Amino acid sequence: MIEVMKLKRATDSLQLNHKITEANNGEEALQLLEKKDSLPDIILLDLNMPKINGIEFLKILKTDERLKYIPTIILTTSSNQRDLLECFRVGIAGYILKPLKYEEYVSKIENLLAYWSINELITV
Repeated sequence: MIEVMKLKRATDSLQLNHKITEANNGEEALQLLEKKDSLPDIILLDLNMPKINGIEFLKILKTDERLKYIPTIILTTSSNQRDLLECFRVGIAGYILKPLKYEEYVSKIENLLAYWSINELITV
């Protein structure tokens, strides 16, 4: 929950008008994605989630024909090389280490959203 609040605070401070849908764990996120008529433009995913961790969530996402093309960016504190390699092997669009300083976090979120707002996405 703290991470979601930090993300919302960052996007609010940047005055970005993005709709953020949050899930408290991987199971809830999958349920939200299955129910939705329209899919998100990107998914920001933490590796440390309850019930289904980020890598397990990613593997499920990438085997679903409807969901596998959604760009998924890992936003985490883990600098573990095995996590990084496994995420890229499964098929992420990016891996961002969360900085300790809030100002750096806001800057990374701004750059991330700016990049994906101009990117052409596949629609299925």
